[in-house]
Amino acid sequence: MCDDAVTADQRERIVRNEPATPVAVTLPATAGASAQARRIVGEAVATWGVSPDVAEDAALVVTELVSNAVDHATGPLELTVSRTVQGIRIDVADQSPAMPQPRPVQVDSARGRGLIIVAALSRDWGTTPTTRGKTVWAELA
Repeated sequence: MCDDAVTADQRERIVRNEPATPVAVTLPATAGASAQARRIVGEAVATWGVSPDVAEDAALVVTELVSNAVDHATGPLELTVSRTVQGIRIDVADQSPAMPQPRPVQVDSARGRGLIIVAALSRDWGTTPTTRGKTVWAELA
C-alpha cells in the first residue's frame, strides 16, 4: 500500500484513540516518501493529542529517518508510528542490512545531519537488525 495518507481503517483506529494500535503503512523508497510520512505522523499525533512541540519534533524525526532510508537503503519502506506511555515511537524499516552511521558534519554541505537531528530530538533512538534488513526507530516524549 502506497497511499498518500492514512487508510480509512487506520483513520478509524486513530479517531478511536486506541494507543495500543500503531499506524503502519508501506511507503515507496522515493523522494516523496518523506512528505507522505510527515502527513501520516502528523495526523496520528494530532488525533492522539500529542503536544505541538512533540508533534513538530516527530515531523522532523520521521523526515530524517525516511530520507535516510530512501538515500541509503532499498525499499519499500515500512513506517510505523505508535503511541506509548511516555510519548510516541517512530519505526522505519527498510531492506538493507547496512546500519546507519552518523557522519562528521561538513560545514559547507546541506546534508549529513540527519542522525544528529534524530538524536537531538529523540528521548532515545537506535537500530534493530531484522531478517529483511533493519528498523531504525526513535522515541519522543
